[in-house]
Amino acid sequence: MKTEQALARGKQFLEHVIPALIKPARTLWHEVIGFMFIALALLPARSVYVAIRDLDEDPKSLGRLVIVGVFVSVMLYFGITSFRRARKVSRS
Repeated sequence: MKTEQALARGKQFLEHVIPALIKPARTLWHEVIGFMFIALALLPARSVYVAIRDLDEDPKSLGRLVIVGVFVSVMLYFGITSFRRARKVSRS
């Protein structure tokens, strides 16, 4: 009888504690991933500058600029949406 009560109380404890731990963990996860994507978007900033500077001299720089621009845009999008998800999780 006492074992059943202990198991019931343990189950009740876990039902209350686990959601309280998961919510901040999910928020932190989204924030870390958002930071990583934004950091990845900022890494090729020098390459964008060089491609813009060499746009008139080198025709290949237009292709490089487009590729790097798409990469930066996608990484920024993922980073911003990840931070928005973190905020959404923390508010719920």
